[in-house]
Parts: sequence; C-alpha cells; structure tokens
Amino acid sequence: MKLDLNNLDFNNIGSWPLPAKAIAIAMICAVVIGLVYWFDTQHQIQTLQDARNKEQTLKTVFEGKQSKAANLEAYKAQLDEMRQSFGAMLRQLPNKSEVADLLVDISQTGLASGLEFELFKPEPEITKDFYAELPVTIRVNGTYHEFGAFISGVAALPRIVTLHNISIKPSNKRGGLVMEVTAKTYRYLEGEGTE
Repeated sequence: MKLDLNNLDFNNIGSWPLPAKAIAIAMICAVVIGLVYWFDTQHQIQTLQDARNKEQTLKTVFEGKQSKAANLEAYKAQLDEMRQSFGAMLRQLPNKSEVADLLVDISQTGLASGLEFELFKPEPEITKDFYAELPVTIRVNGTYHEFGAFISGVAALPRIVTLHNISIKPSNKRGGLVMEVTAKTYRYLEGEGTE
C-alpha cells in the first residue's frame, strides 16, 4: 500500500490511513519533546551541572576546614609556643636606653679577649619594617685565639648581636692579625612606626 500525501485532507485527520496518522503523531511528539527540552530541560541540566560543580568546591572547602579543625589544638599550642619564643627574642633586643650599654659591653668583651681596637664606629641606625638595625664597624688587632674569644664573648652577651662581613688579614705588627667586622644589634620598633 502506497501512501499518497497529496490526497490527505488536513481538515479531516481522522480519515487518514494509519501510517499517515502514526507519522503525524510522531512528528507532533518530536516537536513537543524538542520544545520541552529547549525551554525547560536544558536549563535544568545546566542547573544540575552547576550544582555538581558547587558541590565539589564545597567538599574541597569542607575537607580543608575539617583538617584545620582536627588540628586546631596543635595549631593553638604551636601559636602559644611561637608567642613565647617571640617574647623571649624581644627581651633580647635592646631598647633605646640600653644601646649605649650594649656598645660598651661589646668593646669590653674585645678588651677582655686581649684585642687592641683600631676602630669602633657606631653607624647610623637603619630602619626596617618593624625593627631598627644598629651596625657598628670594628677593626681590631690580635691573634686567632683572641678573635675566637671575642666572638664567643659577643655570642654570650644577653642581647642579640650578630657579626657580619668578617675579614681577617695579616697585620703590620709581627705575627699579628687584623680583623674587620660589622657587629649588628637590633631594636624592636613597636609603637614607634617606621620613620
């Protein structure tokens, strides 16, 4: 049986042959499904995908926070230890009134070690972020053992003093040596701000 589309009456669809009705119903269903997908379902699929992406992000955030929460006590203990350490270090830094005494202590340590000072020159203070650096240029004559005693003595001072740019050369004096060094101490600038 051959289907002749030219003889179909669109005003009387009920009289169409069964294959023509089936094709018409299939086309109408396809159009309805396409419209439903276009106007409703595709937006729901995109919303679902966005929700899945957000879920993954939230899971990652949750796992990070959960890990931090599980280690909270250890973090608090570590923070307390750091605060105590920082406080101990701050107590080793001289304040403005103690700088002169510290300079005397450094020079006395050198003299007690048997060194002969050629130069002991405090340089201008260098302001950093939250502290000030106080350099002192030193040139002394002595022996290796005396230099070692001096460096050990400076390290034993109750305030923080670091030694930089150490240079040891033979001296014009027979059997002697010359050591040039920059000694630095530091001062905390709390409440002063950076100048």
